Amino acid sequence: MIGPNGAGKTTTIRMCLGQTAPDSGEIEILGLRMPKDASAIKARLGVVSQFDTLDPDFTLEENILVYGRYFGMKAAQITPRIPKLLEFASLTSKAKSKPNEISGGMKRRLSLARSLVNDPDLLLLDEPTTGLDPQARHLMWERLQMLTGQGKSILLTTHFMDEAERLCHRLLVIDHGKKIAEGRPRELIAQHLESDVVEIYGVGAMALQHESSVTQHAARVEISGETLFLYTRQAAPLLAALQAFPLLRTLHRPANLEDLFLKLTGRQIREDG
Repeated sequence: MIGPNGAGKTTTIRMCLGQTAPDSGEIEILGLRMPKDASAIKARLGVVSQFDTLDPDFTLEENILVYGRYFGMKAAQITPRIPKLLEFASLTSKAKSKPNEISGGMKRRLSLARSLVNDPDLLLLDEPTTGLDPQARHLMWERLQMLTGQGKSILLTTHFMDEAERLCHRLLVIDHGKKIAEGRPRELIAQHLESDVVEIYGVGAMALQHESSVTQHAARVEISGETLFLYTRQAAPLLAALQAFPLLRTLHRPANLEDLFLKLTGRQIREDG
C-alpha cells in the first residue's frame, strides 16, 4: 500500500487493528469482522508498527517472551521458539543484549521476529524499512520474501517505490483516504504510463519543453525540480532528436512505480497529516 503523507496508510492499519473506527463500511479480515471479532482477529495477526515499540529494559529474547505473553501464550510455548526467531532475524549472538545496544536495522529485524511469535496468518507492516541503510533494507527484504515463500500474507505500507515493486504481488495506491489504483505493479505501469521515460537535466534543459523538434516525440512532458521528464512509447525518434543538444545530460529508462506514483498523486510535496 503506497500513497503520499496523510493519504491514510497508517490509519488503514489502525482500523485493521481496531484502534480507529472507520467512518463507513466494514472491515473483514481472515473471514472475520472487526470490531465484532477483534480478539479472534488479533490472535492471528503479527504487527510491526511504524515506530519502535521494543522494551528498552528487556533483552532481545525477553522482548520476544513478553510479547508472546500478550497473546496468552505460556512461557513453555514461547521459549522454544525464541532461538529460531532470533536466528531468522540474524540476531542469535545478540540474544542477551538490550535494544539500546543494537543498531536500528537490528531493532527492525527484532520487531519483525517478535511479530512472528504467535505464528500469525497475516502480518501488518507499517513502513518497516524506514530509516534503514541499504544493507539493512536488503536484509529485511530477504526476510520478508522468505515469509511470503512460507505462505504468510503481508500487508505492507512503504514510501520506497523500489521496495513495493520488488516485494508486492498486488499494489494498492491510496490518496485522501480513497483507493485510486489497485493491481499488479507491472500491469498498473502498463495501464497508466507510457513505456519509456527520458530524463533531461543540465543547463538549458528547461528550454526544451518549448522545443517542438523534441516534444513532438513525447506523449507527455513534466518538470520536477531541474529535471525535464519526457514520456513516450517510441523512444528512438526522441533520442535521435536529442542528439542536436549534446551539452544536455539524458537518462533513458523504462517507466517504473515512481512514475506511476507521481502521475496518480502529483509531484507536490505533502505535509504530514
